[in-house]
Amino acid sequence: MECYKDFAKIYDQLINSDIDYSAWAEFILDKCREEGVEFTDYLDLACGTGNMAEQICGSFKESWLVDMSMDMLSEAESKLRAKGVKAKFVCQDITELNLNKKFDLITCCLDSTNYILKDISLLRYFASVKDHLKEGGIFIFDINTWYKLKEILGNNVYNYDDEDVTYIWENSFSNDIVDMYLTFFVKEGELYRRFDEEHRERAYTEEEIEDMLARAGLRIAGKYDSYQPVEPDEETERITYVLKPEGGNNNG
Repeated sequence: MECYKDFAKIYDQLINSDIDYSAWAEFILDKCREEGVEFTDYLDLACGTGNMAEQICGSFKESWLVDMSMDMLSEAESKLRAKGVKAKFVCQDITELNLNKKFDLITCCLDSTNYILKDISLLRYFASVKDHLKEGGIFIFDINTWYKLKEILGNNVYNYDDEDVTYIWENSFSNDIVDMYLTFFVKEGELYRRFDEEHRERAYTEEEIEDMLARAGLRIAGKYDSYQPVEPDEETERITYVLKPEGGNNNG
């Protein structure tokens, strides 16, 4: 089942009320300033419909957006173009990143990293990010924590209902993986059209993530509870990492 196809068209309607993109972006830009990052080249991985990039692109001279879903990229391109935001859009698997360019800031937000299910793919992803970072650049990404995927999302059912969209979200957690089965009913005229999506996220321990980062040559410059200047604890639902390439300049 292909992810983020029909879902791309209603994604913003469902997610934007839950995420304060401007606050997240300000946190990211603050980290750039703290670390002495040059505001020249920006790369947003798994960019989705471009909500994070929309907030950050204006601070950089050149921006690139990468996503594996052509439908999500199409939504992002239409949105940013309508708002006069210039960027380059690339359809590519982030575990096989190959842009032949280096960046001052790379981001990957909204638990996209959890969608990488295999150790070898995770290592390849981190290593390719390191290869695309300038010496003084930083990489900022977040993950859904083990606690969230196991205790909050896992083996639970959620639903949403408004006049235009209804969905049922059923989860099953097993062997570190949460399988998410979503059934949508989207109003079209007097009728509702149904479509289904299946998503899978892997629950990583902090030790697993940090071992892979070290192996990929990325050094932790900061670790936070979501996009807030506080340390994560055992009930943190989202961890945000700030990374620098091993051996890079420490301007912070």
